[in-house]
Amino acid sequence: MKSLPLYELPEEIGRLPEKMQALVIRREREGEPAQAMQLEELPLPPIGPNDALVLVMAAGVNFNGVWAARGKPVSVFQMHRDPFHVAGSDASGIVWKVGENVRRWKVGDEVVLHCNQSCGQCPECNGLDPMACTEQKIWGYETSWGSFAQFTRVQAQQLLQKPKRLGWLEAASYGLTYFTAYRMLVHQAQIKPGDDVLVWGAAGGLGVFAVQICRVIGANPIGVVSSEEKRELLRTLGCDRVIVRKGFDLAKREGETPEQTAHRLSETKRFGAALRELTGGKDPDVVFEHVGRQTFPASVFLAKRFGKIVICGATSGFNLEFDVRHLWMRQKQILGSHFCNAYQAERANRLVAEGKIVPVLDRVFPFPEGALAHQLMAENQHRGKMAIAVQCDPTGGAAR
Repeated sequence: MKSLPLYELPEEIGRLPEKMQALVIRREREGEPAQAMQLEELPLPPIGPNDALVLVMAAGVNFNGVWAARGKPVSVFQMHRDPFHVAGSDASGIVWKVGENVRRWKVGDEVVLHCNQSCGQCPECNGLDPMACTEQKIWGYETSWGSFAQFTRVQAQQLLQKPKRLGWLEAASYGLTYFTAYRMLVHQAQIKPGDDVLVWGAAGGLGVFAVQICRVIGANPIGVVSSEEKRELLRTLGCDRVIVRKGFDLAKREGETPEQTAHRLSETKRFGAALRELTGGKDPDVVFEHVGRQTFPASVFLAKRFGKIVICGATSGFNLEFDVRHLWMRQKQILGSHFCNAYQAERANRLVAEGKIVPVLDRVFPFPEGALAHQLMAENQHRGKMAIAVQCDPTGGAAR
């Protein structure tokens, strides 16, 4: 048979079609997601002895799909040799084929995926941390054959048991952002009960999980959001300490004049005063950073003495300028963090299975509208997470 009809399960589990439908980026059309991502038919990816082929039921939307479409800050075609790119670093699905060395998983298993790939053979993989592997890559961004296709190829170590309490769409929505936030707060910043944690973009894909992780551990999240509507979302997650950012002009801009810099610092101090009103006069122990250029100077300024700023990305710009005196004279720490390893993903996934962490799924799109979903993310016209129905029913039911 040729490619499967969308939203249908084959009668025979494990039977392979000749081709598959995929949302494809090509070098010659890099740009905004609406133009860069187009549905095409591709051959199925071959799998190696330690790999698995997964029938994708649903896929999650992340900002790295926007980067892949735009070819910025780095073109994905500089990171792998395929003449096309299938993005997508989150998925739920069914194991459809396994390599000859795979023992832990079998055809028919229902899974979610984490997106870290490594060689599995070096000393770093086998004693330090697979994230330190020199061949470490993020599946679906630094590699092709991501989740926006009917089938995806992954390393078997990327497979995690799908929480039974979740449907396909919810299960596809949380992996990249939640597992990233888990490593940032639990392993890098090592938050403790009673810590005050400032969370930028608290109603976004990373922020909604940072807030929940704080609550599970007993730390106190202070969420920064862009609207009153998003404040209400945080309240449903148990976060009552919220600042609406639009009331403060504290974004770092390129080419600031001295007058603009002085104004921004004044606004940052005013923001800090509003923050201390929520914390009983304390500065935050930890700042959860992922916005980058616009907020990083404020993050360094606002963290308490001996406080920590943990950062995993920079959606507003990668070149960060800040007053380093606030760092060294008050002995603060900047901690870089990048996704997580398989053990951390497994531990974090248990909290979802137990109902202690809840995915926040804002909107669902049928597979042919995957480019639209990424365009909305590029324009910040979303909250929580978005998912794309590939083989599952877009209305949330089982595949027909």
